[in-house]
Order: sequence, then structure tokens, then C-alpha cells
Amino acid sequence: MVALMLHSLQVISAETIRVNKVVGEKEELMFSVLKLVMSKVDQNTTFIQNDQELNTARAIGAVESKKFDVMWGGSTSTYEDKMLPIRIPALKGLLGHRIFIIRASDQEKFDQIHSLEDLKKLDAGLGKLWGDTKVMKLANIPTVTTMKYPNLFLMLEGGRFDYFPRALHEPWVEVKSRPELNLAIEKHLMLIYPFAQYFYVEKSNKSLHDKIYKGFEMAIADGSFDKLFFNHPMIKDVLEQANLKQRKVIRIKNATMHPDTPFDRKEFWLDLDNL
Repeated sequence: MVALMLHSLQVISAETIRVNKVVGEKEELMFSVLKLVMSKVDQNTTFIQNDQELNTARAIGAVESKKFDVMWGGSTSTYEDKMLPIRIPALKGLLGHRIFIIRASDQEKFDQIHSLEDLKKLDAGLGKLWGDTKVMKLANIPTVTTMKYPNLFLMLEGGRFDYFPRALHEPWVEVKSRPELNLAIEKHLMLIYPFAQYFYVEKSNKSLHDKIYKGFEMAIADGSFDKLFFNHPMIKDVLEQANLKQRKVIRIKNATMHPDTPFDRKEFWLDLDNL
């Protein structure tokens, strides 16, 4: 009888976490990280995905109205004003590491880029409302923008700008899927700025915030987070294809990052020297 009561209490106390529908390789990785960190603090946690994928604005609304328990996204004032962030970068700052899609005939021009001042002589192409567009503009990097993502590839080929900076996991699929365009991946440069992809919960849900934070700390300390991260197919592909150690790194500041960003916790961030 006592055993049955204890089992019932366990079931009742188990956390149920509702999230947006998970679509795409990066989202699958984020979901896997969430499941890992929750397993450290509550092995009975269950996860429920939404039936359909909501856009960002609707997903934020779902967290605010407590229809979703967790969502994830970049460190932006929009997210952080409306929700409570767990301030551990869930992808080690990976999305702030950018390599370029260029015209296939332009590699020689990029071979002459050795500094930020050199890069500022060229125009970057970006989405008008993207977070990284604001980062680039604040760093005084010339930008050409459009509202429509597909247009950027046509604009690049047509000479409207010189390069399209992409997160490390993005450019190979994008170039390969557009064989009709004369595009290539730049071979020698990498632009880096601080960027965090966080988990977010509803503003008053400090209990879940603390569970995720504690579980994340445990997963980092015992090595299981690194094991999951570096063995994920998307990350393995990036590290094999991107030739990171041979790239010239150009760094810029990200003036949009919150003052509480944990820059002092080196173990939270991707370390190029130890890959």
C-alpha cells in the first residue's frame, strides 16, 4: 500500500513540459539538450510537442499564456522582456560563428581580407528584421537587406552585395540546394560575435527556470552535455566541413547582449582552440 502511494506521488510530481512542434535539425538538437538537462533533475519528465509549428510571435504568446512551458531562441530584448531566460547558451554560442556564402568567382577577393577594416569595404546581405542584422549594423559593417530570405541568394548572385554571412550549420545545404546559382562557400574567413541561444519559461515560473539551470550545470559538469553536443550529426558535419582552425577569425562586439550574459563562464562557450 505504501509502495503504491509512493508511486502515485512520483507520477503526480513528474514534470510535464509542453513545447512548440520541433522542426529541423537545429530544433531537434535544442530539444535533445532540454531533455538531457531535465533528466538530471527529474527522470520522470514527460514532453509534449504542439500539433503544429507556431511562428515566433505566437510561440512567445503561448509561453506567456502558459500553453507552452518552454521555448528557445536567441538572446534578444523582445524575448527577455516577455519571458524568463535560462542564461546558459544552449548551443555554446555556435550561432555567433559566421562563414560566408559568396559568388563562386570571388574567392580571390576574399583572400585579401585580413581584418575587420578590410571586411568593411564589402557589403553583407541580410534579412531586414534579423537579429544579426542589428549586430552587423552596430559594428558599422555595410549591409544590404530584404524582407524575403529567398531573395538574398538571387541578390548575391546578381551583385547587389558581396557576401551572405551564415551560421556554421547553414551554408552547405543552402548552396547545394541552389545549383543553378553561381555561389560558393568562402574558404578562409570566419566572423565571430557573442550570441546565446537560450531556453525561456514564463516570467513567474522560477521553479522550472531553476530546474533547467540546475540540470544544465550538472550536464556540463559530468560531460554529458559535451557528449551530446559534439556527437550530434549537425555539429559533427559542421566541424568536418568548416575547417575552423584554418580560418582567419574576425571578431566584432554584440552590443545587443544583456549585461547578465555569462561571459565569465568559459565552459559555457565554444572553444575553437580545443576542438
